[in-house]
Amino acid sequence: MSDRTILVVDDEQPIREMIASALEMAGYVALEAADAKTAHSLIVDQKPDLILLDWMLPNTSGIELARRLKKDELTSEIPIIMLTAKGEEDHKVQGLEAGADDYITKPFSPRELVARLKAVLRRTTPAGVEQPVEIQGLRLDPVSHRVTSNGRHVAMGPTEFRLLQFFMTHLERAYSRSQLLDQVWGGNVYVDERTVDVHIRRLRKALGEEHSRMIQTVRGTGYRFSEHVENLNAE
Repeated sequence: MSDRTILVVDDEQPIREMIASALEMAGYVALEAADAKTAHSLIVDQKPDLILLDWMLPNTSGIELARRLKKDELTSEIPIIMLTAKGEEDHKVQGLEAGADDYITKPFSPRELVARLKAVLRRTTPAGVEQPVEIQGLRLDPVSHRVTSNGRHVAMGPTEFRLLQFFMTHLERAYSRSQLLDQVWGGNVYVDERTVDVHIRRLRKALGEEHSRMIQTVRGTGYRFSEHVENLNAE
């Protein structure tokens, strides 16, 4: 794990240095950027394993940079944790909608940050099933970390990948949002149940018309992954 590279994007030098120091003590390689332009160059050059991205940046905001990275196939799978001084619910959801995998509100302790970062990295490289899974033309390969829909590459973030992997290996069973948080995010995380809905929407969008209907909303319960799309409105 010690060769994992984390990019810290924050325009406040003392915060960057504090985070970089905490990361290096935890065995990570820390890169630093004070603005979105510098960050983008480093991301393209270095391809970090994770980005800690401040919401408020000069010129281009962190949220705009997150959207840009998620739209580009070369950078769409790099996990992002948003750093924000804004604790309001709509900002958290906005960050997740832009493609962030988690958010952490300032002020935070370095220890909490490292714990959250480890949780996101665990989701990025899920343990467990190593064999490819294929259901009705939808194929997920855990080793190459690729998803294809009838041979077409499907780009998605690490959390959506992990969610899809869980669904495809647990067919036809309804799971509540809290069960999905435990199974996909891990029990030791600080995210609320609305996060699940945001990632489900993103996963459906990524899968497109052909396979999104396999993810079914079960009223009063949560979600189910089913091969039987004709029963979509049965609940």
